[in-house]
Amino acid sequence: MNQTKLLVLLLVMVLLIGGAWVLYENYGDSYQPDVLTPVTPDDTTPPVTDDTTPAEDTTDPDAIKAPGFTVQDGDGNAVSLSDMVGKPVIVNLWASWCPPCKAEMPDFETAYREYGDTVHFMMINMTDGYQETVEKAKSFIADTGYTFPVYFDTESEAAIAYNATSIPATYFIDAEGNLVVYARGMLDAANLQKGIDMLLETTE
Repeated sequence: MNQTKLLVLLLVMVLLIGGAWVLYENYGDSYQPDVLTPVTPDDTTPPVTDDTTPAEDTTDPDAIKAPGFTVQDGDGNAVSLSDMVGKPVIVNLWASWCPPCKAEMPDFETAYREYGDTVHFMMINMTDGYQETVEKAKSFIADTGYTFPVYFDTESEAAIAYNATSIPATYFIDAEGNLVVYARGMLDAANLQKGIDMLLETTE
């Protein structure tokens, strides 16, 4: 009797996983933000932790400072968001087990090749040490041949700072370290370009 229940449970799980995969294959590309979400002080669904404070030394009193964090590069060196100040930054949170994350990466690679000299790209892997490890993430990047900079959130600092309850998630930060817009969910090429254009406008 117990074996029968177990087999039924396993069958239901397989059907659910299969159904989710079919839905993703058919509708995944259409599940994208129509527009990027601006960051404002009265945002009712803040994309960052509650202790975010207005940016200092800025002409915009409504600017929201991007929360800081420290991650690791491929050699295990500590890299902080503050190290990127001086150029706009795109922070993308991803994992190799996440199909929407992987689906948007070719557009990020194209954007990095075009704008990598003027915009910092921080492709931050959600490295929990279990479902995702540094080795798995590095293997995925090596197999796909992506050249954008990859960092590893081994201490979950970026995930916590940006309330990463789901991925992918992308945050566009200006050269002064202020959040401009963000997107939760898969970005298409047009919205990614729109976010980059908004960042470049802030440097003019």
